[in-house]
Amino acid sequence: MFLVMLTIAAGNTALQSVLPALGRSLGVADRAVAAAFSVSALLWVISAPFWANRSDRHGRRTMILLGVGGFAVSLSLCGIFLLAGINGWISGTAAFLAFIGGRLIYGTFGSAAPPAVQALVAGETTREERTKALTLLASAFGLGTILGPAIAPYLFLGHLSGVEIGLAGPAFVFALFGVGVWITVRAMLPDDRTGTHPRRRSGHGASSAYPSIGGAPSGASIAAATRSHSEPVGYLDPRIRGWMIAGLVMGHAQAMTSQAIGFLVIDRLHVAPIAALEPTGIVLMMGAGASLLAQWGIIPLLNLTPRQLVLTGLVFAAAGTALTGLATSLYGIATAYGLASLGFGFTRPGFTAGSSLAVGTEAQGSVAGKVTSVNGASFVLGPSIGVALYDAQHSLPYLAAGAGCVVMIAYAWLSLKDRETGDLP
Repeated sequence: MFLVMLTIAAGNTALQSVLPALGRSLGVADRAVAAAFSVSALLWVISAPFWANRSDRHGRRTMILLGVGGFAVSLSLCGIFLLAGINGWISGTAAFLAFIGGRLIYGTFGSAAPPAVQALVAGETTREERTKALTLLASAFGLGTILGPAIAPYLFLGHLSGVEIGLAGPAFVFALFGVGVWITVRAMLPDDRTGTHPRRRSGHGASSAYPSIGGAPSGASIAAATRSHSEPVGYLDPRIRGWMIAGLVMGHAQAMTSQAIGFLVIDRLHVAPIAALEPTGIVLMMGAGASLLAQWGIIPLLNLTPRQLVLTGLVFAAAGTALTGLATSLYGIATAYGLASLGFGFTRPGFTAGSSLAVGTEAQGSVAGKVTSVNGASFVLGPSIGVALYDAQHSLPYLAAGAGCVVMIAYAWLSLKDRETGDLP
């Protein structure tokens, strides 16, 4: 199950890391590349709750196979369409339009696997084991955001039987990984619809946020999979409204900057799209590593409240995003982007914890679902907004994100309150 989550996250972020170079090499507008991100994320946000509810009825194994199968089919089609464009069989625009169609399959069906994996693990573990096991699964998503961009530059393939594979390599390689994982799940995972597992219905899954560059795990899906859903809570509920606004703004600032970073590397370093793969991977690894360092290393050592986490993170994020927009060297871009990602690594857990502590035990599942949807929604419009600003002026998405973080510092200082609820364990 760890391998399922890792493969889905790594494959998606690997493809995202090479798409700016692919778009430039095919002569496609930067906005079309952003649309490929946004359409897939939108369908993921819509489909994930649907599949999470269906896993109880149709079985966890069936949903996992559906999700991994959708992942493999999507990447295979994307690779074929990109191959056609790279070799001039069709125009670059036609190749990218077809590529977006392939991404629709990933957004629609790939989202079936994570909630089913959560539900299966929750149903096969005791209450004491459950949080640890689900945290391990969430870490697979975070690890995938590092491994995907790290591996992608080395998957640039040459010619095969006179056909240039080139930048379509990551799509084909991760499609093969997906096929291998699908076969493994099919062969080794028992069919939970047979009734042989007494605890097979004792746990439930929750929709996971879209696995994207910069989208480190927040823990919300863990809370949704372990808490009751008996008390529904709306986005505008006074208890969580401020946290929802903060999460949405901070999430868009992160999505805007992360999805434009590949273009920034190409333009600031003045390199060809193919030559930008390795430096782009370095920058993205620096960012993902800094974010996970904050969440897995620094935050556990500190005794900060959710409000303090958000305020601290916003300071680092504001400085880091602004400096990224002004940087002109690989070292400058990587260091500044790492600083920004470190800040966002603080804000996401702060947003998650603050929303959770604002309500009682019975509302934890509902609030966790809202947190996950806000995290996912940020990667629907965020990439397109960021690239549109980038087309206007290369520093603009980063300076705008920095300014937004500064505004959010004032908002968080005045509006967000730490509240320890008495009925939480």
